Amino acid sequence: MNQDIKTLIQSMPKAELHVHLEGSTQPETVLELAQRHNKLDSLPADDVAGIQQWFTFTDFPHFLEVYLSIQDLIRTPHDVELITYRFGEDMARQNIRYREATVTPYIHIHEQEKGLAIEDLLDGLEAGRQRAKKDFGVEIRWVFDISRQSSFIHSEGVYDPEPADITLAYALMGRDKGVVALGLGGYEVGTPPEHFAHAFECIHQNGLLSVPHAGETGGAESVWGAVQALDADRIGHGVRAVEDPDLLEHLKEKQIPLEVNLTSNLCLHVFPDLVSHSFLQMDKMGLMLTLGSDDPPLFSTDLLREYTILADVYGYGAEEILRVARNGFLAAGVEADVKTSLLQEFDAFASSYLG
Repeated sequence: MNQDIKTLIQSMPKAELHVHLEGSTQPETVLELAQRHNKLDSLPADDVAGIQQWFTFTDFPHFLEVYLSIQDLIRTPHDVELITYRFGEDMARQNIRYREATVTPYIHIHEQEKGLAIEDLLDGLEAGRQRAKKDFGVEIRWVFDISRQSSFIHSEGVYDPEPADITLAYALMGRDKGVVALGLGGYEVGTPPEHFAHAFECIHQNGLLSVPHAGETGGAESVWGAVQALDADRIGHGVRAVEDPDLLEHLKEKQIPLEVNLTSNLCLHVFPDLVSHSFLQMDKMGLMLTLGSDDPPLFSTDLLREYTILADVYGYGAEEILRVARNGFLAAGVEADVKTSLLQEFDAFASSYLG
């Protein structure tokens, strides 16, 4: 990668639509939270190097184990504010102007015994994002996602609608504190999108986007389910749509954005290597693709590195990189006036850079 492209990737304004707040917690903060709550014994290591090693996954269930352990350390509104503020600080480092961060409220409030209420969670998120906006000039919005694993009793294969209904209620409560979408996350195998249609039925009527994960650990049928049953405005991942040519044509025709996370897909063995990844094929076909880092410290990546892959592996030049970057702003669920301002900033940068 030449120096000009490296400078472009660092300096261009960026939007990131697929990144998890809890999964963005750095090892230093994990240790700080564990010390704060006298829970160092719950971790496999007591130093940064050891925590980073713990983040090296073997499979998706291992990933969920680590992720839930991090969530358990977030126990007060002050903790939520801390991780949100540092999330914003990280945005400034990478010149990410806008992020939609996924948060899973049901697990914090109903599955982990820590006395955190939805009001506490919303207050912490709001305090952190407002401080980050004041100190770093960044815009943060929230995707409240339904946990697939919370919704199924796997030993019995029974679906429980309550976690989805509660998460929907929480998302609607948070609209005036930055919640812009309802998501659906977790392990797709055995948890098809169709089960969750009841929670997504009223999303658009209430001004929220439908942004389920699909086509990561599940195949093309999972993406079809998200599109048809959940009326998805965007798809988290969606990379296994490549398994169905008809689905690819549908996504292209409707220009439904896919939130692609290259390094995450490798770490979780969705693809064996970057050359085999479906990004290049889908982009050449004309699908609308955005880039995200998913859970950056857990995958030893960040958004800068994801864009670097476009240049180093796929040979993208400045115009192609800027095109993908602009998609992130176009697909954002932020209020219209903020989106217009962000797009104007990006277009002015791109115009100046390309001359």
